[in-house]
Amino acid sequence: MTKNAIMKRKNIIHRLLMAAMTILVMACNSNEARAQLSNDETMTQKMYMTIDGRTEAVTLADNSAVQALVEKLQEAPVTVTLASNGGFEIWGGLGFSLPTSNEHITAQPGDVVLYSGSNISIFYGTNSWSYTRLGHIDGLSESELRTFLKAGESDISVTLSLDNSTGINQVRAFENTSRCYTLQGSLAQAGIKGIVIKNGKKIVR
Repeated sequence: MTKNAIMKRKNIIHRLLMAAMTILVMACNSNEARAQLSNDETMTQKMYMTIDGRTEAVTLADNSAVQALVEKLQEAPVTVTLASNGGFEIWGGLGFSLPTSNEHITAQPGDVVLYSGSNISIFYGTNSWSYTRLGHIDGLSESELRTFLKAGESDISVTLSLDNSTGINQVRAFENTSRCYTLQGSLAQAGIKGIVIKNGKKIVR
């Protein structure tokens, strides 16, 4: 075999190896992307909260408490009676227990948390305590949350469901549509990079 023929064969083998490596890398990246998308979809699953005929969306967290709550809501919507407490939340018993993964956090306006395994707290202010995160009400300012959650009142009927058949029935022309949220449901700070939620859609910035 001539020297030129040997060189051509080496070049062909090299190109085939490079092509095979490229296909392998693309396949791995594709699998990782699908896994990430699946995880993102789980973390951005929605629940709907209805108070006095008005419905708002809640972006759910990703933990065992949320999984158990979703299973419960798949059977039927859950209606609870809550009361204002401490000038920062409405809270009350769920009527059933959920698994806990408590952490000491400072809850922010819009946060929905599990307290002591069987109580739900929905915040229009802030408070630091040991909670299990359930989710975050989308797109409402603190003053809007106070109105929606009937801050200061008692015997507040709150229905939780996975069905948005009632719709988010109050158009808020004054809402800040530039507001973005992380996949965990908290307000995204200016300059944060990665996947965020804006106007109910995932974007990369």
